[in-house]
Order: sequence, then C-alpha cells, then structure tokens
Amino acid sequence: MRRFAAVSWIAIPLAGVLVLSGCSSAKTDSDELQIVANPVAAKPAVSPAVTVKPAGQVLATGAVSALAVAEGTLVVALAQPPSLQLYDLNALASPPVNMPLYGKAEKLTVAPGRVEIAEPAQGVVQQLSLPGRKLTETKTGGQPASSIAYGADRLVAMGPGRDIQVLPATGPARTIGGQLYSADDVVDTGKGVVVLDRLRTAVFSVDVAAGKVNEGLRAGDGAANAVADSYGRVLVTDARAGALIAFSASPLIMRQRYPVPGGAYGIAYDAKRSLAWVTLTERNEVVGFDVRGGEPVEKYRFPTVRQPDSVGVDERSGRVLVGSAAGEGTQVIQP
Repeated sequence: MRRFAAVSWIAIPLAGVLVLSGCSSAKTDSDELQIVANPVAAKPAVSPAVTVKPAGQVLATGAVSALAVAEGTLVVALAQPPSLQLYDLNALASPPVNMPLYGKAEKLTVAPGRVEIAEPAQGVVQQLSLPGRKLTETKTGGQPASSIAYGADRLVAMGPGRDIQVLPATGPARTIGGQLYSADDVVDTGKGVVVLDRLRTAVFSVDVAAGKVNEGLRAGDGAANAVADSYGRVLVTDARAGALIAFSASPLIMRQRYPVPGGAYGIAYDAKRSLAWVTLTERNEVVGFDVRGGEPVEKYRFPTVRQPDSVGVDERSGRVLVGSAAGEGTQVIQP
C-alpha cells in the first residue's frame, strides 16, 4: 500500500497544531487542543436557498440525517419519522423499501455485508444486513455516535461518554477512554485506529489491544467529519476554517492541510478512484478531490440540493450521493 513521505505541503499556517501526549483528561484553561474554555462542536454552516439546479437526479426523500452505499443499495436515514429508505441503485425509479428505526440515525457506516446505524438518543446501534435487509440491534447505553467493524469485533464511539466501547464477537465488552472530551467518530485506517473529538477539534490515535487513547493532534478550528483513505490516512473536514486535513495514523502526523472555502462538512471516499468528496454547505456544492499526490487536486465540482450535510459514493459506478438535511431530497450524480 502506497505511503506518502513525511514531508508534505501545508497550505495553511500550523501555529495551532500541537501534539498532546500523556495529558490529563481534565478540562483546563491550558489545554493545548482546546479552542475555548467551554468548547462547542462544529456544525454545518447554514445553506442559502438553491439558485442553481442541482446536478444529476434528485430523489424525493425527507430530511436526510445520514446516508451510505453498500451492496448496490443506497441507504438513506430520515430524521422524521426516524427510518431508513433503501434504494436499489440499479433501479432508482422503483419505490424504496422503508424500515422504521427506534430513533434518528446520526451516522451510517459501511462494514462487510452490513451497515452500522448509530442512534444516540436511544442508546442503540443497529446493524442492517445486506442484501438481506434485516435489522438487528445492540444496546450500548449512553449516546453512541458511530460504530465500525474491527476484525471480528466492533468499535463504538460513545459521543459525550468520552470513550470507545469494544464489542467482541464473544465475551464481555470493554471500554477505552482517556483524554477525550467527546468520542464522535472512530476510523480504522488499516494502519491504526483514530478517534475524532469534535469538542477538542482533534484526532487521537487509539491502541485497541492495549486499551489506551494515545497522542492527539489539533484538527483545525472545527473538526466535523472523518473518513479513511487508501493510504493509511484519516481525512478530516474543518467546518470552521474551511479545510481538508490529512493525518497518517501510525504515527499520528498531520500530512496535509488544504484550504476548502465554502463550509466544508460532509466527506466520503471512493477508494477505486482515490477521490475524496466534500460537501460545502455555505455554497450548496460538492467537490471531488484526487488525493493520490502530494496535495489534493480538484477534479469535480457540482451544485447540490440545499443543506448538503451528508454524502456517500458508489464505488462500482463512481456515482456520488448527496443528502439534504433541509428535506429537499437525495441527489444522485454521475461524474
């Protein structure tokens, strides 16, 4: 697997990028990874009204809280009523299959043969098997923010619980904590596990075997969403400063920080084409960046539905899926 050299270009000054190692988890005014004394997680910028027709096809869905693509199926999570709409990507004109949820899904993550569904208000993570379309549940308690497959186990980021639950295939669960203000997403790069902390606008490496949260790095001014790429890195959107940031996982090092003005928020990765798709909520746009080289290269830019908070990609066809949190549909774009 290809790796980039340790020296890579950086387009934004890095005075705010500091390493944390072995620090207390207590909140103090001297916390190097904290923006303010009482941090607030970054949120998507409010979108203006649409003035340019969205590219591609728009499916008439409600307000989208998350979406994912797996096994030829577009899975759209709706906020009200909490539910899933399942579309056959080969027959988008056909009515979707509707499946009710316990509560609003905040995060959908693709795992082999299934989609993990985090429903924090209900303290539940559900698994949607595909193509069988069967829902099963795991009660985690707390407010699970995201869930991923990790070998035979699962890792669940517990949001304000400030830790990660390790759910083995057999045997008791265990918890990994320390240094976090919030555990908002967990990403397995294949070369190491990283947890995203939106309150501290930072990423931390996680030693799952040792049960430890290790060093952390500041991730811009408002870390929002993260995804793994094909090169052992985590790509993070900075919603406040407008940037796409790349970190290697082992060791945890910032490799790139690329300016993306316009309210960078949602992110998805096409491993087949090495494209990172980033939504810009201030502009109602989605941008595709080739991330194979020493810096991201913009390849595509499309107008979207209003409030494009969610994005996914179908690696089989290259199609990009964008969900409107404002209830203006789910968009299907063929670059």
